Amino acid sequence: MLSFWEKNSFIHYSHIIIGAGISGLSLACELAEKNKSARILVLERGMLPTGASTKNAGFACFGSLSENCSDLNLMGENALLQLIEDRYTGLQLLRKRLGDEAIGFQQLGGHELVFKNQEQGFLEQLDSMNSLLFPLFKENLFGLNQKVAIENGLNGSQLSAVVSNSLEGQIDTGKMMDSLWKYASQLGIRILTGAEVKEINESETAVTVELTKHKFSADKLFICTNAFSKSLLPNLDLNPGRGQVIATSVIPNLKVKGTFFFDQGYFYFRNFQNRIIFGGGRNLDFTTEETTAFGSNRTILNTLESYLKEFILPQTNYSIEHTWSGIMAFGNNKQPLVQALSKRQFIGIRLNGMGVALGSKIAKDLVKLAEE
Repeated sequence: MLSFWEKNSFIHYSHIIIGAGISGLSLACELAEKNKSARILVLERGMLPTGASTKNAGFACFGSLSENCSDLNLMGENALLQLIEDRYTGLQLLRKRLGDEAIGFQQLGGHELVFKNQEQGFLEQLDSMNSLLFPLFKENLFGLNQKVAIENGLNGSQLSAVVSNSLEGQIDTGKMMDSLWKYASQLGIRILTGAEVKEINESETAVTVELTKHKFSADKLFICTNAFSKSLLPNLDLNPGRGQVIATSVIPNLKVKGTFFFDQGYFYFRNFQNRIIFGGGRNLDFTTEETTAFGSNRTILNTLESYLKEFILPQTNYSIEHTWSGIMAFGNNKQPLVQALSKRQFIGIRLNGMGVALGSKIAKDLVKLAEE
């Protein structure tokens, strides 16, 4: 039974946000920055952010050439331009809010690797894609760069081309989320972990959020649980996608610098200090990886380890020191799902593997939507 004091100070809020990942915490900060008197509660079901926010590979990217060419066919020019602009804007918002040092941001460039045995037709669209994106970036975004393999110690004999993008970068994921959490706390935002939401009910005056033992209410509720949102809203156009990630031991004199993609972005690796962080391969086993259960997939891990040994780190001594997985959310539409469910409930989910880039932009869009 709650005391008078608990009911008076801990139960009702102006805004409740479900999910303490990048989107949820960025939304909380956006609300608090606009209204210092707002009472904001963030509910996180895990002891740490549970989905991909602390489990990604730390890429500050916004779309490779092959991915953009594929999306152009699916979405058309206007939708693709808006999506790329939103991703790039989101990265700038994140950097501005916390500062590059606080998130470990380094703009070392991104490189798409084209293997000889893979589809290469998208290379013919390099100039037209640059022309399409020029009004947004005021420069040609993509360029061929044949020196990348040699400069980074890769087995270049397997490559036919490399497409570079100097504007992409990388972050320290743990440092970024720790900084975001601390900044939210400085703004007076209350964050409760181990708080799994069981039920949501809306009345004319408030939205009620029920946990196992407690109940909270708010004027407005935001759901930012990405891949886990179907537990609350089962009819969403959303499918989970698990991503496998590995990290090597420290490698003295590591040559690799920057972020690298291949196979339409399904595989990706980068340097972190003197390690390689390498993830992806979901396309090798879509069925198994369409899950919200954390765990490893030996088929995919074997492929990652093979690429490491034969292509990324040939003739190099190292070991695999860390293996983990993160859960992303995908839909039939590559656009994030940002919408009002009612006059008091809103969702910002389905980031399609681009949470680092999109989280801060989705937060800003949700605040605007809730004010309408």
